[in-house]
Amino acid sequence: MHDDSALDERRLIVDSGVAARVGALAEPVLADLGFRLVRVRITAQSGCTVQIMAERPDGSMSVEDCEDVSRALSPVLDINDPIEKAYRLEISSPGIDRPLVRRSDFDRYTGHIVRIEMNVPVEGRKRFRGTLLGTEGNATRLRRDDAAEGEPADVVLDIEHMDDAKLVLTDELVTAALRKEKADAREAREARRQERREAKQARHRPRGQAAQKFE
Repeated sequence: MHDDSALDERRLIVDSGVAARVGALAEPVLADLGFRLVRVRITAQSGCTVQIMAERPDGSMSVEDCEDVSRALSPVLDINDPIEKAYRLEISSPGIDRPLVRRSDFDRYTGHIVRIEMNVPVEGRKRFRGTLLGTEGNATRLRRDDAAEGEPADVVLDIEHMDDAKLVLTDELVTAALRKEKADAREAREARRQERREAKQARHRPRGQAAQKFE
């Protein structure tokens, strides 16, 4: 079952140009499959590579998920042809040091270090690095790690005025990712056990028992 509220949460940091055209085609296909678009990157790797980063609302994205998205999205891109030259399509998860594009991303990774590039200067600069302290409306509070002595360390940045926001790979971030991966694996194992228990109970249920409940 899809979490519609999470699927519908809009991106505050969006792509531009050709990447935006690709994203506009990809987003409804992803939503129908229960995924959210993160970013579209177009690079000169292997001639031209179109990388579409996607995830489930809980942040997961398996190899099988990537294959499902690729099968569903390839014909849509072929028909609409948003890129004029030959390209290689790559579907991927956002990765550990992922881009942040939605307000919930900034809340989820509160306490972690991020690099941010603004499209308008804030306090005379466009580039920031520091620890996320949570959100305030559609802005995030950041504690800069390069603030000079006597200079305010905290700054509030409008997410919609960001060109890019990306987590910095740290030991703490890797540990948190591994912990989540183990928790997800435990949850999946428990779900499979529950399915087997229910299937076993169904096989051993006396005939007519289900019908008697409705008599």
